[in-house]
Amino acid sequence: MTPMLVRHQPHPASAPAAADAPARARDWAEIQERMLVPLYEAVYEHLEVGTATRLLGLGCGSGLALLMAATRGARVTGVDTDHARVDLARERLLPDPAASGPGGHRGPGAGQESRLLYGGPDAAADPALPYNLVTAFQPVGCTAGDSDGLVPALTAAVPLAERGGAVVLTGWGPPERCATTSVFRVAGRLAERLRGGGRWRPAHRDDLEEVAARAGLRPDGSGRVSCPFGYADTDSAVRGLLSTGLFDAAVAASDQATVEKEVAEALHPYVRHDGTVWMPNVFRYLVARIP
Repeated sequence: MTPMLVRHQPHPASAPAAADAPARARDWAEIQERMLVPLYEAVYEHLEVGTATRLLGLGCGSGLALLMAATRGARVTGVDTDHARVDLARERLLPDPAASGPGGHRGPGAGQESRLLYGGPDAAADPALPYNLVTAFQPVGCTAGDSDGLVPALTAAVPLAERGGAVVLTGWGPPERCATTSVFRVAGRLAERLRGGGRWRPAHRDDLEEVAARAGLRPDGSGRVSCPFGYADTDSAVRGLLSTGLFDAAVAASDQATVEKEVAEALHPYVRHDGTVWMPNVFRYLVARIP
């Protein structure tokens, strides 16, 4: 599926991201998150996600990947430490709060129960049935140390899943196949004003395998997926990219307005004649198994 180009009314984006978490979360949900839809679809097709799937989504964000699994009939649980994104995920998957029980309520997944929880994997234990699929759809391999927090999360999630269950890790593809790489270099250059903060680095071929090994998982197949980033205009592109959090260190090292200006300039080669922005990218996923 090709990401849709959606036009948004411009609004001031000069305040620090932390000062307006709900707006940033909505930028993620309305602009950026859909860019990864081809990745979600490829993983779900590969693993034949359906009514027998009991899925735990780590860093579930605003819940689009969970919604897609739920519409296939999967029973889904998502955890995230971002309150604003979890609130949006609840709007998507739990549309009727009045019908909610202690753990959630019947969502769009063919009668299966959906749960959206704030916190880490330890909040997601399901005494009824262990999970048979754990997903980590936040791509790694873009900044130095961006997988450091993933390993503890995976280690905490493994006891909640059944033996032989699948764990999906995702990462950026080779820099030469990811147009967005040049924009992330801007973040790295600005962030270098802080010691080691958010430094950009190229994705390595074995990034995902290294994470799996550190978490005690056994690799069991991988794939690559084209995920072009398409935006209605430069303003939407800047807002979408900043909503990823990958520019936070750059903002801390300089200021929001400077980062926005630098990102907009880095986007110039990808602005088409009609004003839309188009950046081809390739992402990689690894399926690992719980021993």
